Amino acid sequence: MIYGAMKFSIGGSLKLAFRPWVEGLENIPAEGPAILASNHLSFSDSFFLPAVLDRKVTFIAKSEYFTSPGVKGKLTAAFFKGVGQLPVDRSGARGAGDAAIQSGIRVLANGELFGIYPEGTRSPDGRLYRGKPGGLARVALGSGAPVIPIAMINTEKIQPPGKVLPKLMRPGIRIGKPLDFSRYHGMEGDRFILRSITDEVMYEIMKLGGQEYVDIYATAAKRQLAEEAKAASAARSANQRAADPKGE
Repeated sequence: MIYGAMKFSIGGSLKLAFRPWVEGLENIPAEGPAILASNHLSFSDSFFLPAVLDRKVTFIAKSEYFTSPGVKGKLTAAFFKGVGQLPVDRSGARGAGDAAIQSGIRVLANGELFGIYPEGTRSPDGRLYRGKPGGLARVALGSGAPVIPIAMINTEKIQPPGKVLPKLMRPGIRIGKPLDFSRYHGMEGDRFILRSITDEVMYEIMKLGGQEYVDIYATAAKRQLAEEAKAASAARSANQRAADPKGE
């Protein structure tokens, strides 16, 4: 009931204000389980995609959304719980990852749609990064559900980092044909199979969205960018000290 209310209010407002265009809606089954595997450009991806679908989508969301302190944190947690999103611990703990995978399999066992971002985090620069095999592939093999590749397009341009007000523009959503991985049934423990499944899905997402592909994890790219920014800041400070050794 809360999901329906949120979809009507927030989803309706998003569709009216931003007018997202969609291709491939016919690839979403009218009923039955399916995994929606999407690239991840913006926080708004989890709002735009459900807004254009008739069926409910359950995503996994980082656990910080459910545990942040203060009034804002409680409101955020209430929102994500209300729309049926599942918390996932991204600290790297194996038990937390297994729990998220089992939660996704349960969603699919109920004949519902399960949404997942194989990159594991938002792209830091609009490019498509290597998918993590531990989540998507294991959910696909554990559930037997088809995987539907999805490309979100230009959502990162609506509210870039540092911008308070969103830019009114039309984002796009391109939905690909379902991928069947039943040929790998019973091979959940083979890391090469998990990698192969993930790479196949990421390739389809790349074709749909036209993004440049980078064969490293987005988390590693974010660390690299943070280190470069830190080094650049240190260099600027050193140059300022050299130019004004007395600090005048």
